[in-house]
Amino acid sequence: MSETHTTKEKLRTVSTATIATALFKRGLKNQFLQGVSPLRKEKPTMVGEAYTLRYIPAREDLNSIEVFKDPKHLQRVAVEECPKGAVLVIDSRKDARAASAGSILATRLMVRGVAGMVTDGGFRDSAEIAELELPAYHHRPSAPTNLTLHQAIAINEPIGCGDVAVFPGDMLVGDDDGVIVIPSDIVDAIANECIQMTLYEAFVTENVQQGKGIIGLYPLTDSKVKAEFESWRANLKT
Repeated sequence: MSETHTTKEKLRTVSTATIATALFKRGLKNQFLQGVSPLRKEKPTMVGEAYTLRYIPAREDLNSIEVFKDPKHLQRVAVEECPKGAVLVIDSRKDARAASAGSILATRLMVRGVAGMVTDGGFRDSAEIAELELPAYHHRPSAPTNLTLHQAIAINEPIGCGDVAVFPGDMLVGDDDGVIVIPSDIVDAIANECIQMTLYEAFVTENVQQGKGIIGLYPLTDSKVKAEFESWRANLKT
């Protein structure tokens, strides 16, 4: 199993909340996409490297319906070239008045093995997209075609999405809370730390459910609690 695959598997078992805390410890406070939610909750956690598409405001003389006949139209190219296992991230300038994509493009991404799609705008055919296996995140549904307000202008360059800087290759993780971006150079470290954090949080939850108070337990500041955790963790391995 490759290191990248191992890291992705780890990230599928942790929450965006835990990742946000791990990033906060490193001074990264603005990695969670604002105003972006899953079209359907309770899907498997989305994990994949960012492959980006950037929109600018559409100009009417450049965005007639005829432009879709161009095989080099960048929205279509992005759908055909987004790598398997990656996440297509669309910078829609937080403008959901026109759709960023629809169910046919989403289905094509799913069939090609893409890990998910995300925009800070809106998707059309949202009910159909919600039923796909492909995880999808947006601000809200939007019926008008993207050409109404969006012109696809660039692929796989740094973008802003939901007030977060997204660079190609950054790791995106999405769950029921939303989507968070992990800079590519610290992905392995964040994944490893979050695995340990999640394990301790399970111990904390078990104790709280049994009536224990959180002082000294969460965060861990009591040496007695630390010893109890080490014993608890050892028992998990036996």
